[in-house]
Amino acid sequence: MEFGFNVPNSGVLATPGDIATISQRGEDLGFGILAIPDHIVFPRSISSRYPYSADGAFTFAQDFEGDFLEPLALMAHLAAITKKARILTSVMVVPYRDPILTAKLVSTMDVLSEGRIVLGCGAGWMEEEFIAVNAPPFKERGKVTDEYIAAFRELWSAENPSFKGKYTEFSDIFFAPKPVQDPHPPIWIGGESMPAIRRTARLGDCWYPIGCNPHHPLDTIAKYSAGLDSLKAEAEKVDRDPASIDLAFWAVWFGGDTPTMLESGERMMLTGGAQDIAGDIKALKELGVRHVLFNFLGASLEESLANMEGFAADVMPLVR
Repeated sequence: MEFGFNVPNSGVLATPGDIATISQRGEDLGFGILAIPDHIVFPRSISSRYPYSADGAFTFAQDFEGDFLEPLALMAHLAAITKKARILTSVMVVPYRDPILTAKLVSTMDVLSEGRIVLGCGAGWMEEEFIAVNAPPFKERGKVTDEYIAAFRELWSAENPSFKGKYTEFSDIFFAPKPVQDPHPPIWIGGESMPAIRRTARLGDCWYPIGCNPHHPLDTIAKYSAGLDSLKAEAEKVDRDPASIDLAFWAVWFGGDTPTMLESGERMMLTGGAQDIAGDIKALKELGVRHVLFNFLGASLEESLANMEGFAADVMPLVR
């Protein structure tokens, strides 16, 4: 089982020194993935439905000032200051960026990192940011995401890449150097909804859902297993072997020995003491999950490091 965590790209910890300390200490502790969320600009007013609250409302943190380091630039920085960990967009909103430039940035980083890039992809949720960055129409984001991913694959794998779609086209170009990873950096599809599951079945190398979507909850082993059954069914519909799809899970929660209890009376998975968390990791592994990511970031560098070190000392030995 490979473990990872998100690197700060916003707030008080998003400084060169703290980013380096957290990332390098994570490598030393045995974490294999460093994850980066995606925002380019952050609108001051948001009416779009936020997927991860029950009422769809997005609430700004008390000290939020709209600061976000651009994730692809931060990814390149992490590649330069680390040696072993893979670097993941968690997730990149695919329609925000020109597909040819994005594919070249990812290819370049894969070369410079010696094959450590993982491209987590999502369709996005915030219409106001789509408008601000002049992305294609928000209502067409699913189709744009699918087309851009197909364009990435063509650019990364074809000797003489050619593509003609509704949103992008290219031909008669050199695209080099190719990524180090063969055939290309893994494409992890984020999302828990049926459109995301279908996208994974058709275009993804890995399913990478988050556990706390109240509309598509995957916060128990049973619920995750049901979601996995849906993925397998969609893969079979497109004549794909479900076993060819890698599995990852993004638990955005961590901290404390007290289990989080759901309204059903069940314990939220990956909460509680070390034995509880280790048991859930083993259960996920039985289902085929190979990568689990947590949010260890706290209010300070010291708290964040303590969370990472506690997991490495208390949980990792129970599952390895």
